[in-house]
Amino acid sequence: MRFRYFLPREDKVRSSLESMGIWTLLSPLPMAAIWLSQNRFFGRILDEWGDDTQEFIRLKLPHLLLVAIIAFVLNKLLSLASAHMIRVAELHAGRPARISQVKTLAGVIRATGLAVIALIASLQFLAALGANLAPLLASAGVAGIAVGLAAQNIVKDVFNGVLILLENQFNVGDQVRLAGIAGTVEAMTLRQTTVRDADGTLYVVPNSQIGTVANVSAGYSLATVNVSVDFSAHPDEVRALLAAIVADLRACEEFRGLWADEPQILGLDAIKGSELIFPVVFKTPATKQYALVREFRRRVRLALEQKRLLPGDPYRIFGYDEHQSGHGRPPAGEEPGPVRIPPAKENSGLFGSE
Repeated sequence: MRFRYFLPREDKVRSSLESMGIWTLLSPLPMAAIWLSQNRFFGRILDEWGDDTQEFIRLKLPHLLLVAIIAFVLNKLLSLASAHMIRVAELHAGRPARISQVKTLAGVIRATGLAVIALIASLQFLAALGANLAPLLASAGVAGIAVGLAAQNIVKDVFNGVLILLENQFNVGDQVRLAGIAGTVEAMTLRQTTVRDADGTLYVVPNSQIGTVANVSAGYSLATVNVSVDFSAHPDEVRALLAAIVADLRACEEFRGLWADEPQILGLDAIKGSELIFPVVFKTPATKQYALVREFRRRVRLALEQKRLLPGDPYRIFGYDEHQSGHGRPPAGEEPGPVRIPPAKENSGLFGSE
């Protein structure tokens, strides 16, 4: 197809435009078009441009439209998935910190997905326009290797942060032990976790250094209180006394909501010298055991004094009654016996007279 065969002659175009009175205004444009069409060099260029345009519309334009439609659909699917994650978190997550984490993760996934989709679509457009992608891809590969070697710790931090959020290992406000640090999580990002310990010291821990996580705030807590009494106490009486203290504590209105299960009185667990040890196990909601344990210890202290039971002492030494023989030894043929602890005096406290 040759454009110059379809264009009118210069004199006919000029006479037509002069008759309409606009030749003086548009005379440069038709003259230039007619000159280009009648010139062999520029006419050939116009012919080639026309052929290229037809080929582009026939072959490459449908491919580009298909790539654009696929990128648009993937973008919508990614947006719907991110919004669905946030809705599920708002419905099922009981803590605002968890909802905030899910929103952060959804935003990161959406931004990363959009970047990948835009990159692939851009490469497809450049390839359709005839650009040579080999130097670009080679340069990008070299740059990616250099950046990966220089920032590998950051990449590890980000990947580990994503896994922490996905697996819900801990949340903001949880009491944790990680990377040798025990404290409360104050902030979390994909790269680092901020923990404040009991002394108020603030620690910033890169996520790549978090290997084993001990989450104290997850589920429930177990607290074991070892009640120590003297060897002279009868084990059955001590067990009955501890059961009465626990029953009275469970009936207390102040501690009614701090029980996750029935407390366990394990009985006589160990004998160390003149010390008898009775463990009592409390199961409470996570991190709610401290007030309960303190109150139980206070009541045990008062009950031991009321029952005239001495606390156990692992360093108390048994001896023999020196009156059994003149040299502090038992008479011949008699078995040695331990020294009996005298009963407490009237109006005396647990640890001595008041």
